Amino acid sequence: MAQKRYNVTGMSCEHCAASITEEVSDVPGVSEVVVDLAANAVTVRGADLDDELVRAAIVEAGYGVGEPTAA
Repeated sequence: MAQKRYNVTGMSCEHCAASITEEVSDVPGVSEVVVDLAANAVTVRGADLDDELVRAAIVEAGYGVGEPTAA
């Protein structure tokens, strides 16, 4: 199972975390989404993760996102 961490800008509350979790969970291959508000990061786990789709889902939720890093 792959795991990637994304730095996300604009998150400030549990509503932000819920919005991102909902959008990213719908991406094919994603099995788990963990939002860390204090670190401004989202960790995504799953099989065959498509970085472009994950990043697009975060943007769709209304937030900025950087390139993924190994988590």
